[in-house]
Amino acid sequence: MIDKFCEYLTNKIRKKMPEIDDERAEVILYGVQLIVGEVPKIFLMFGLGFILGLWWQTLLAFFLILPYKVCSGGFHLKTHLGCFICTNVVYCGNAILSTKYTFPNEVVKIITIISIWVIGIILVSIYAPADTENLPILTKKERKTKKILSYVFLSINMLGAIFIPNSIISNILIFGTTIQTISITRIAYILTKNKYGYEEYLKAQDVTI
Repeated sequence: MIDKFCEYLTNKIRKKMPEIDDERAEVILYGVQLIVGEVPKIFLMFGLGFILGLWWQTLLAFFLILPYKVCSGGFHLKTHLGCFICTNVVYCGNAILSTKYTFPNEVVKIITIISIWVIGIILVSIYAPADTENLPILTKKERKTKKILSYVFLSINMLGAIFIPNSIISNILIFGTTIQTISITRIAYILTKNKYGYEEYLKAQDVTI
């Protein structure tokens, strides 16, 4: 149902802009699918958070990690149902875990944060921005900008986790940043059957040459 509606919108756009070729139309279709699919999914996620009595924690779990996610990228699941389930597990799960979990002491917490930051910096340097075949990031300028911003937002999240006195918000930053960093790795892409768009583009260029 959602896919057919997205195809309808894409065809309407192509009729008004006949210069759009098939390749560009695929990119537009993917973008429309993301927008149309994401909006109800987000509302349902917040609804579930409200039912669980964790509405503000779920809200923070989503918005505090969003800048880092937008810049660093990550895998996308193939179906709307799979994406919906994964989104709820990630954000509502983060809210639940952040509310229930307590670090043994501040030393353990700070060591954990520093470890996540160091590993995150390494993984961002290798994988970010982690794009997909349907929405590749091809220009060097955009890739460089997103990589730099990934470093910045990763560092801001970890600094926030150290200095914010509220343990729930601090935990949300710790767990959310960790999950997002894992989502850009090759292992995560293999498990979800995704491929890096930029890598596939470079492979195609080599074949062409």
